[in-house]
Amino acid sequence: MTPEREQRSIDAAHRSFDGVTYDPAEDYTRLKTQLQRVRWHMTHPAGKWWRIMDLRTKCGGTEAGISARIRDLRKPKNGGFRVEHKRATGGLWLYRVHHYTPTQLTMKELK
Repeated sequence: MTPEREQRSIDAAHRSFDGVTYDPAEDYTRLKTQLQRVRWHMTHPAGKWWRIMDLRTKCGGTEAGISARIRDLRKPKNGGFRVEHKRATGGLWLYRVHHYTPTQLTMKELK
C-alpha cells in the first residue's frame, strides 16, 4: 500500500464513527465489522422486525453496541437507511429497515 493510500485509509477510519472515546486504531475494525453484520441481517429479508437481543445473538457484541449500530445505519455515511421502531411489550422495542434496495449491500462487503 502506498503512503498516500494508507493515509486516506486512516483518514476514512477517523471519520467512520463518532464519539469522544472512539479510537480508530482500537475500534475501527470491530465497529465496521459489527455494522456490516447488523446491516446484513436487518436487510435480509427486508422488512423483518428485529429485537436487539436477537441481533446481538446473530452479530455478536453487546446490546448497547447493537443499538449504536442501528443508529449508525440512519447516518448518510452508512447508507442513510430508514429504520423504523415500534414497542412490542413493556420496554421491549422492535426495529426494521424499511424500503431496502438490494444494491445497498452485497455479500462481497462482508468479506
